[in-house]
Amino acid sequence: MLRGREEETSVVDRLLAGCRAGRSGSLLLTGEPGIGKTALLEYAAAQAGDLRILRGTGIESEAHLPFAGLHLVLRAALDRADALPAPQARALRGAFGLAAAEPGDRMLVGLAVLSLLAEFAEGGSVLCLVDDAQWLDRASAEALLFAARRLDAEGIALIIAARDGFLAPGVATLPLAGLTAPAAAELLTDHATPLSPADRYRVLAEAQGNPLALLELPAAFAAGRPAAGEALPLPDTVQAAFLDQVRLLPEPTRRLVLVAAAEDTGDRGVVLRAATALGCRPADLVPAETAGLLQVDNRGVRFRHPLVRSAVYQAAPVSLRFVVHTALAEALDQPADADRRAWHHAVVADGPDEQVAGELESTALRAAARSGYAAASAAYQRAAELTGPGPDSARRLVLAAEAAAEEGDLDRMETLAGALVSADPALTVRADRVRATAAFHRGALTTARRLLTEAAPSAEPETAVHLLLDAVHAAWYLGEREIADTVALLDTAAPAAPEPIAHVAGLLSEVARAAIGLPLRRPLADRIADARRTGFGGPHDTILVGATSLQSAGHDAEAHQVADELLAQCRKNGQLGRTPPVLLCAARASVFFGRHAEAGDQAAEALQLARELGHRQWIAEANGVLAYLAAAAGDEDRCHAYADEALAAPEPGTPAPGLSWAHWALALLDLGLARWESALTRLTALRTGPMRHQLPGLRGVPDLVEAAARLGKPDLAAEPVERLVDWAARADQPWISAHVHRCRALLAPDSAAAELYEEALRGHPGDRPFERARTALLYGEWLRRMRRKSAARTHLREAFETFRRLDAVPWAERARAELDATGEVVTEPVAGALAALTPQERKIVRLAARGLSNRDIAAQLFLSARTVGYHLYKAFPKLGITARTELPTLELG
Repeated sequence: MLRGREEETSVVDRLLAGCRAGRSGSLLLTGEPGIGKTALLEYAAAQAGDLRILRGTGIESEAHLPFAGLHLVLRAALDRADALPAPQARALRGAFGLAAAEPGDRMLVGLAVLSLLAEFAEGGSVLCLVDDAQWLDRASAEALLFAARRLDAEGIALIIAARDGFLAPGVATLPLAGLTAPAAAELLTDHATPLSPADRYRVLAEAQGNPLALLELPAAFAAGRPAAGEALPLPDTVQAAFLDQVRLLPEPTRRLVLVAAAEDTGDRGVVLRAATALGCRPADLVPAETAGLLQVDNRGVRFRHPLVRSAVYQAAPVSLRFVVHTALAEALDQPADADRRAWHHAVVADGPDEQVAGELESTALRAAARSGYAAASAAYQRAAELTGPGPDSARRLVLAAEAAAEEGDLDRMETLAGALVSADPALTVRADRVRATAAFHRGALTTARRLLTEAAPSAEPETAVHLLLDAVHAAWYLGEREIADTVALLDTAAPAAPEPIAHVAGLLSEVARAAIGLPLRRPLADRIADARRTGFGGPHDTILVGATSLQSAGHDAEAHQVADELLAQCRKNGQLGRTPPVLLCAARASVFFGRHAEAGDQAAEALQLARELGHRQWIAEANGVLAYLAAAAGDEDRCHAYADEALAAPEPGTPAPGLSWAHWALALLDLGLARWESALTRLTALRTGPMRHQLPGLRGVPDLVEAAARLGKPDLAAEPVERLVDWAARADQPWISAHVHRCRALLAPDSAAAELYEEALRGHPGDRPFERARTALLYGEWLRRMRRKSAARTHLREAFETFRRLDAVPWAERARAELDATGEVVTEPVAGALAALTPQERKIVRLAARGLSNRDIAAQLFLSARTVGYHLYKAFPKLGITARTELPTLELG
């Protein structure tokens, strides 16, 4: 029975009940050492009943070994790995050393964990318990937390216990405090030998409700510890109690216990082999077992509590620890033990040692191949410390920084790269690139651009172009002067790069020039043709630059195709870290093509992943796109909430990365709600502000013209329309020409307006329903004012039905009001087929309608197949259907 933990056990009981009912959930237990986290895990295990249990514990000495902790948790489920999608199965086996590892996205392993747990749950609901998570290697912790955030309908309960300070965003947290005074007194009475009133008072006072202290401190007083004096901090007090027990053991046993504390994995064979070299025998384990400090079975040696291990190791003289680590390194003599052996050698080394440094570098290579970049970074850094001054030390330090960059650890990236002192220009360039990447992710765009442009002259030609492509990207959010200066550098460097990369660089350069009003060096159409001819070849980031450049050039169809192909590649390979900017590129394309529900799903997914990765740049942009979509739907509260987050500038003195989309969104909201003056003010500021070169600055011109025309201020629209005309001539895209005709119709005298509106409607392609409907609405409004009600109804009806299907509520209501004014009464509801669904259900239904299986959908959306099935089951009744085959007949937007 757990004294004083009624509220906590009720939380665990509810989690287990949900698990039995097929619902999933995760819980993080936090608190100081000894507070009762492990006891709650034991309670959960005791209450599990027919639930299948997976268990694991973080081990401090394995924190440098990627996926070591995860392997302990999942080893009983690994026979299900064959059922996973191939990329996930490969990633998981590679992570656990069960197959050749392939470098890849570390988050793919997290997706594989989710899928493996779901597969294991096919045989019955599962309880997964993880203790001492603060000692998990970072790769294991990230993978488990990635899965924990996505558990939904698999019948899995995941409970993680960790000390205070362990961060698990997105996971419900239950902090454990000390027991109340009555509960503490009851626990002490239940488990302790009788104490004098004074000693009892001292134990209760020093324990401060900590259950472990309540159980261990009485033994300290029984051993004759002083009962008077100043109280000690709790961990020191408890550890001292453990050490009193250890000091009573025979010397050989104390030495063997220290070996077990330093080895940490619990491998009995390794412990005994190392201890034998120190003069110990297997029989020396008996006194420690008898005292209850160790538990020994056929395979393992486990300490009664993690604090016992910590107390034993920290109390040992440093010189004795070195002797023990040397013995352990010699005992770990198998090829599979190479990584552990290297770290034991590294503990002992106290100066330059090339042999140990080489071992650690090999360990780092193996860790990186398994996507264990945090472990790789630590190994490279220690290898650099053990290398004498010179090029090898600098090279290893840069490798440590680059591994930290793959991990996304911004603090380590800056620290390691900033510590480099090298005469080798190539190493300096690599370090500067790491520092620039960290700055970019933090939103420090001025710093990122400076580092990239300063590094480029010292880099090899291809690397220089990549650096300057990144620099133009950073400059894009800073202003026109920064863009012009950076594009000039890119133009100089690009010709020396391989052809595909040079073509993408040329395209970006021309798009940037057009956006900020510089003369073009070559026609934009020629640049696009060159890039298309080589298929936007090159690394992932270069292809993404090509896609976004096409959007800036107005070639949305080509951009959408490239983005879709890149997104499919990210999903197939599980490259979650690369996915947010690709999703945002796809979301922008979906916005431009009027597929608002799909755009919302893509932007929301990008926002979730960007938050998990800590990429503030993409967080801001995703919020901007979501603000625009909320504006189109007329959801004022959500629009302002998203816009506020998009407008948060991470770097003082520079524009917020989501500024242009946020202003465009707020202006569209005003337009939809007929707030013309406010809309014009926002759009004018966007049109003349520092971010006017970005997509909303030009694509928002039709909105500005509409607001100006409504207010009778056509003079404010003249210059923006001319800019739109110039863009239409350069881009040669019918949809841009249709916008030009609509703008001119708004500004034209009545005698010319009808022909211009008709021309605009003929130019609007069918794949841009939102913009076509807006033109139809404006034309219908004009026709009604001209008292041509019959003709007006045709266009207003088209506009209403399109807006209704897109859930563009204020626009549909405007069209309905206009129809009412013509004498036609509209009774159809505004909401479309998907309005009743949750965002998750919408995404799944849309993919299912394309014919994808549950497993295929799960791989695309980073979910489990069981969760996909659950959401389809919930969605069908809302849609009024009973079978998957009926989905293609619905209007899904």
